[in-house]
Amino acid sequence: QVQLVESGGGLVQPGGSLRLSCAASGIVFSGYQVTWYRQAPGKQRELVARIGHGGSTKYVDSVEGRFTISRDNAKNTVCLQMNSLKPEDTAAYYCNAVHYMDASNYWGQGTQITVSS
Repeated sequence: QVQLVESGGGLVQPGGSLRLSCAASGIVFSGYQVTWYRQAPGKQRELVARIGHGGSTKYVDSVEGRFTISRDNAKNTVCLQMNSLKPEDTAAYYCNAVHYMDASNYWGQGTQITVSS
């Protein structure tokens, strides 16, 4: 059974930092493109950051320079380091993995980030 489990969410003040982790079981993460999405209430889900199976990265403009996505294939984990958090970063964050060859697709259950003073 494949599982993606996100952790690291919570409440943080503006300007603070959080580190999200997406841990996979049942799959070999190294063959997957992994994307962090977020969805705020009343808004569409948006891509936040993506890391390819080869390590290439992509960010939405609003987080460029503040967020860093990384992967540790030995630990079957992808992390999202979030610095200089803003209230507009408040959302539920989801981890998604898509295999680069067969396009098998998995989602985590999500973790909530709230940025507020």
